[in-house]
Amino acid sequence: MTSGGQPSRAVRGQDALFSVSEIRQPPSTRAVPPERADPPDLASYDILLANISGGKDSRTMLRQLVHAAEAAGVPDRIVCVFADLGADDEWPGTPELAAQHAACYGLRFITVCRMVDDGHGGKRQQGLLEYIEHRGRWPDARNRYCTSDLKRGPVRTVMTRLVAEKREGGITGRRVRLLNVMGMRAQESVKRRLMVPFSRDEQSSNLIRREVDEWLPIHTWTLDQVWADIHASGVPYHYAYDLGMSRLSCVFCVLASGSALVLAAQHHPAGAEKRAQLEERMGHTFQNGRSMRDIITTARAAGAVGAPAKDWAA
Repeated sequence: MTSGGQPSRAVRGQDALFSVSEIRQPPSTRAVPPERADPPDLASYDILLANISGGKDSRTMLRQLVHAAEAAGVPDRIVCVFADLGADDEWPGTPELAAQHAACYGLRFITVCRMVDDGHGGKRQQGLLEYIEHRGRWPDARNRYCTSDLKRGPVRTVMTRLVAEKREGGITGRRVRLLNVMGMRAQESVKRRLMVPFSRDEQSSNLIRREVDEWLPIHTWTLDQVWADIHASGVPYHYAYDLGMSRLSCVFCVLASGSALVLAAQHHPAGAEKRAQLEERMGHTFQNGRSMRDIITTARAAGAVGAPAKDWAA
């Protein structure tokens, strides 16, 4: 916050990735509890919207939010939202695991996705891979339409829906106050380090219906501290981390390192081949200087293992 008590403007964006070397390891015996900045006044918000992905950081963020909301006497105001990228892009079991994370705390869970006309007067989901083919180019660090159009945009439709529910429930004469809670951490990248843990979301707010702030409860946490919290909680995590993936994003994220992409291709060779064929149809390589065909070649040389046959949660 600023000295006048108003939230400061954040450096926005979900444009950071871990390096592949940041693979899950048992928490260090020297790990200490992270410093916890005082949360905003949660009781002053009508809606606490938790953006969860099934990944380690969102799962840890949710636990911290629940504890803070319970301390403030408002756990019933938490709503969890999961932005589904489609079966071609989500790791198997991710939507189910996100729902389980919400269910562990008895919270309302909403799934959103990109919707398009189905050609018969209705709507259907359009997954990320189909949307990429529609656009004819892969997203990249400067043009992250995957985040804006399949995550941020659909989440704002949930904000509209929840605010309408509150207004129908009797909130009149003022804007509905919504706290958008996310799990980004400063350790992930330079850009995320520049983000502030609490800020006003001017793009999602409007002058009449809603006032939206953002909160990053685990912004100062380290990777060891996140995993220590997960092990202490007993809440399940996704098997992709045990395979060696450092984060639970798209199976084949355009911003991932070459090592992570090779690992993904080893475990999901059919998905890699589908992207190589799309790459060739579009005439646009998956990454600048790195094609999916090259990734497949490297994965095969390393020994493709196929999709894992184990449960999706450990």
